[in-house]
Amino acid sequence: MRPLLLLGLPLWLWGETLSLYEVPKMHCPLCTVAVKKSLKALDGVHRAEVRLNTKEARVWHDDALSNAALSEAISKTGYEGILVSREPIEAP
Repeated sequence: MRPLLLLGLPLWLWGETLSLYEVPKMHCPLCTVAVKKSLKALDGVHRAEVRLNTKEARVWHDDALSNAALSEAISKTGYEGILVSREPIEAP
């Protein structure tokens, strides 16, 4: 139980946000790997999921991480990331 509390502490203290990006020009599994790897390389990104079938990237990150930084990480892979939504995640 104690490790779970310790893992949740940073989320409670600094807040977490879920951002959804549309990446319309991804066309193969390697594209998704490149976008995911670039997003996860940013400080403050906790988790990233990139799906080819929906052409979407979901990023769980610190509140302080800007949309510009996330968009730039996607653009470094050669694709455009279009912000669809950005919502704070409530602590459990």
